[in-house]
Amino acid sequence: MRIRLDQSSTEPLSEQLSAAIAGRIRRGSLAPGRRLPTVRALAEDLELAPNTVAKAYRALEAEELVEGRGRQGTFVAERLPVRPAKADALLDDAARAFVARTRQLGVSDADARGAVRRAQRSTD
Repeated sequence: MRIRLDQSSTEPLSEQLSAAIAGRIRRGSLAPGRRLPTVRALAEDLELAPNTVAKAYRALEAEELVEGRGRQGTFVAERLPVRPAKADALLDDAARAFVARTRQLGVSDADARGAVRRAQRSTD
């Protein structure tokens, strides 16, 4: 996971980290159910103390953006606790991107709708 933290900022690194991950979750670039790196692995990647990453994960859990599943790890919540204010705009952007991709692939509208239905069934 690529995250840039500002070591010179007055904002604590754990807060910068939790804000960066929360932003990705809200934008949808971290998908529901996705497993986050372990505390130790992310700490190593970002050259942070494991306690800093653990604190960020705890803050994300408190916001109900992620859920800890014990030894299985930490996962992005299946549902956001509150619908983001810009959810409709984000959904429209995602739909436009999907339609553009289907056109690029030469997929019919009926096949595209079928793909959406299959995706909905597989996530229920």
